[in-house]
Amino acid sequence: MRIACIIMAHKEPQQIERFIKRFNNLPFDFYLHIDKKISLKPFDYLAGVPNVYFVNHRIKVRWASYSFVIALLGAFKQVLGSGIPYDFISVMSGQDYPIKPVSGIYQTLEKNTGKNFICYEESGEWWRHAINRINKYHFTNFGFRGRYRIQFFLNALLPSRKFPLPYKLYGGPKAMCMTLSTDCAAYIVAFVESNKKLRRFIRFTWGPDEFLIPTLIMNSEFKHSVVNDNFYYIDWSKGGSNPKTLTVADYELLLSSDKMLARKFDIKQDRVILDMLDGRG
Repeated sequence: MRIACIIMAHKEPQQIERFIKRFNNLPFDFYLHIDKKISLKPFDYLAGVPNVYFVNHRIKVRWASYSFVIALLGAFKQVLGSGIPYDFISVMSGQDYPIKPVSGIYQTLEKNTGKNFICYEESGEWWRHAINRINKYHFTNFGFRGRYRIQFFLNALLPSRKFPLPYKLYGGPKAMCMTLSTDCAAYIVAFVESNKKLRRFIRFTWGPDEFLIPTLIMNSEFKHSVVNDNFYYIDWSKGGSNPKTLTVADYELLLSSDKMLARKFDIKQDRVILDMLDGRG
């Protein structure tokens, strides 16, 4: 069995290197998508790290925009077209880190070949707020001046938008990190590429990485192979649009968690927590 890990990153190459090296001697490959807004030069040396590849088609990613989805689908296509027979594709950020022995991650996936690990909600408090990501126009994907003024007037004048497919919606704040079978990832790429109406609609949503892929999977034959868990500890207790940055103060919570990875860490803010986690193997 072999696993491809797509890492969506825009900073801290040393932290990414530490993350990758935790998986030494295991059949994991790493595909790095470095935001096109960022110089690739600080990351160049990572090409010399075993099992590391760069995503060739880099995208300028705007936070919470459709551009993230475009970048991710491009990375999926590169992995699927690599000629390497992967069993799983995992999607990660550049600020993730293992909190349990990485051998356990491999063993869990080995026992669950063909499964798809995504984290989603069907209803509840998250959707009460998140539905406006879909029902309203959002110009987050664009960079022209005055875009938010246009967004305001469109939402004031036009009726609510409707998802262009007769699908029940699924999503959640942890949905960006996922582990999919290669068959499922290929289905997602083919479905989005063949559905122009869907692409046009998603372009004007907010944070589609947190609902698009779960929705497509859960309205397909792959729903029968879904496990509603992505192995991640993520702390949203501070509210807002970003999870808490984890530090040594969170160490005991991380140890007691049944999750295998966590997000997010910042090597410049707290290097010691990474050292402590590395010390556990």
